[in-house]
Amino acid sequence: MTTYYFDHAASAPRRDEVAAAMEPWEHGVVGNPSGSHRAARVARRAVEEARDVVAEFVGAEAGGVVFTAGGTESCQLAVAGVANFHRRHHDSTSIVVSRVEHHAVLDAAAMMARDFPSVSVRYVEVDADGVVDLESLREAVGPDTAVVSVMAANNEIGVRQPLDGVSAIAHGAFDGGSVVHTDAVAAAPWLYLPTVTASVDMVSLCAHKLGGPVNAGALVVRGDVAFDALVPGGGQEQGHRGGTVDVAAAVGLAAAVRATARELDEVTERVEALQATMVYALSLLPGCTVTSVGALRVAGTVHATFEGLASDELLFLLDQAGVYASAAASCSSGASQASHVLEAMGVSADRARGSLRFSMGAETTANDVDAVIAILARIVHQLR
Repeated sequence: MTTYYFDHAASAPRRDEVAAAMEPWEHGVVGNPSGSHRAARVARRAVEEARDVVAEFVGAEAGGVVFTAGGTESCQLAVAGVANFHRRHHDSTSIVVSRVEHHAVLDAAAMMARDFPSVSVRYVEVDADGVVDLESLREAVGPDTAVVSVMAANNEIGVRQPLDGVSAIAHGAFDGGSVVHTDAVAAAPWLYLPTVTASVDMVSLCAHKLGGPVNAGALVVRGDVAFDALVPGGGQEQGHRGGTVDVAAAVGLAAAVRATARELDEVTERVEALQATMVYALSLLPGCTVTSVGALRVAGTVHATFEGLASDELLFLLDQAGVYASAAASCSSGASQASHVLEAMGVSADRARGSLRFSMGAETTANDVDAVIAILARIVHQLR
């Protein structure tokens, strides 16, 4: 059976050049980068070269790159790390996040408020397309705000956020301003981050959304941002993350971002055309509403809701036909949960129950899109 992979936003296929770059570091002697002998020096050189590549990808200095075990840890290190440092020097601390953030950010903020009475979380509203309301942000930021976290592009619906406006408000709200963090995991395959995140202090990346390995990511810090390590010990990563750096993971992340940067313009232009084809076709299906058509979105994502149908039944039949898609985010161990993103946008629970996300990547072709459209149309008509 022919299969069609339309779940890149959950995890992109591993690139061959990533596997090749990692292979020397996955068997035999792999020196500890913190050591002093020759094997350690070779490993350290590989890590530092990877750091240079990741820094260039974001448009930052190499010294600001902190390797992590993925995007979730990166987001938690930014949000909780900044808030924890702030609360030790202030009577009260607030964390400001949008209501459509990934749970990596939302749960990190909630954890800090749960564990420390002096910490609170303020939520920024979004409009019907899922775009952050800058007036709501302005009202949420105050003199006690340690960090503002707004994602560059949403992982469920693909909508881009106005980061320059977010940064202007957060940095100018009071003397000294607050730190601005962005989860750029969903944006990285599609947007030129040195421009898109130029006004942001901290940027989170994840390798496996770029065709890299799982459990590999980075927090990229611009300027002099004070934040606590969440995993202390050893002094690795400039004291921001204890523990021996996984050389293979760092090299794999670097290979993935290098390939992404090289292909960015060509892939984005091609997939934007595929996205337009898919949006038009889905809009013709009975009871289907394509999400956020009035907002700027990254090229790879098409999100839609199907009135009167359930995501589970749609996904089951798609899977039977060889189409791999998802209902929303894929970070809940397969559990079927209501989307907090759609809820924040004001989408009714009945309509949200029939949501689907199709996400494409560099290897997606026009024939793939045509096949998926035909399969989905058949399934929708069958169910109706």
